[in-house]
Amino acid sequence: MLNSSLRLLLLFSALTITVTAQENQNPSPVLSLPEMPEPVLGPDSMVKPDVPKGVLTTFTWDQSKIFPDTKRQVSVYTPANHDPKKETAVMVFQDGHSYLNLTGEFRVTTVLDNLIHAKEIPPLIAIFIDPGHKGDTKPESPWRNNNRSFEYDTLSPDYAQFLLEEILPEVSKTLRLKLTTDPEQRAICGASSGGICAWTVAWQRPDAFRKVVSSIGSFTNIRGGDAYPGMIRKTENKPIRAFFQEGINDLDNQHGSWPLGNMQMQAALKFKNYDHQFVWGHGTHNGKHAGAIFPDALRWLWRE
Repeated sequence: MLNSSLRLLLLFSALTITVTAQENQNPSPVLSLPEMPEPVLGPDSMVKPDVPKGVLTTFTWDQSKIFPDTKRQVSVYTPANHDPKKETAVMVFQDGHSYLNLTGEFRVTTVLDNLIHAKEIPPLIAIFIDPGHKGDTKPESPWRNNNRSFEYDTLSPDYAQFLLEEILPEVSKTLRLKLTTDPEQRAICGASSGGICAWTVAWQRPDAFRKVVSSIGSFTNIRGGDAYPGMIRKTENKPIRAFFQEGINDLDNQHGSWPLGNMQMQAALKFKNYDHQFVWGHGTHNGKHAGAIFPDALRWLWRE
């Protein structure tokens, strides 16, 4: 039987209407389905005056031995009323700047404030990491930091090693926080190349990270990421729980089709009976849908 995502793709294809031109005239343009309403943020993504706010601390990390000669910004969210002596769950975010925007698509610190206060997820330390950049001249946006693709799209244990040997110890030491070493209490999240990076970290080091959130994940051949569905099918199951979001109108370019890459991931994870969830929308390569469902993604991810 066709899985739900493939049926959705076929439905969209079947409903695309081509107007037949009169004989000897140029073909008429293709008419597509009308645009669907954009996802909107719910109350969990809005500041609530009665909810205590966590604290955000930011520093620059330029001492990496795993990604030498790089510089990046790291921000750490500590929940309100946190006891620094208490071992605490951890969630890491690639492209941290995009998740920190208080008027953006995700508004993660606000969501964490609300869900932690409501006791719908455990208190956790969130670490927001920008990709590394080499050289003194930085681009206007961290999205264009020149070491991003190398760090995020490469299928190797390097980024996991970077987190475990450099970032987590630095956060613990500098902020005097007791971060958990329990892999069941460590999560990692990213979008696009950051999404495949999140999966790679858990895939390479399930002894350290076992929870993943990927939105519009780049499971395409940027640096070999299209191999994951086959690897999943042929490898003994790993103790990973993963939440995926994708839009049916995501990218299609020389690296591959983002929707098809995610459909292959969904089929492989279902075949191997992984603890996973895929949520599909009609969107393109942006965070609007993922941001709208982010509170529910966290509830599902931390549901125990």
